[in-house]
Amino acid sequence: MQPIEMIAWFNLEGIPNPIRYKIASSDASKAVVKVDRIVTRSEEKLAGNRMIIFRCQSEVSGQLRVYELKYELNTCKWYLYKA
Repeated sequence: MQPIEMIAWFNLEGIPNPIRYKIASSDASKAVVKVDRIVTRSEEKLAGNRMIIFRCQSEVSGQLRVYELKYELNTCKWYLYKA
């Protein structure tokens, strides 16, 4: 679970839709990844906190990657999970 910077849009019901995110790599540089496709969206409760889980795919360095993004509703924070 790594915190990330996210650009997202919200529909009228307040559901977020991720567009792209920025992640810090091990050498202190930052990479921007565009979310190409949202495969599934679900909701779970982790330690009492409601979270929306997005299973997404993107092309990173010429390879198709599947990963999960988590949005914590109480704190409005985004996390990269299962990259």
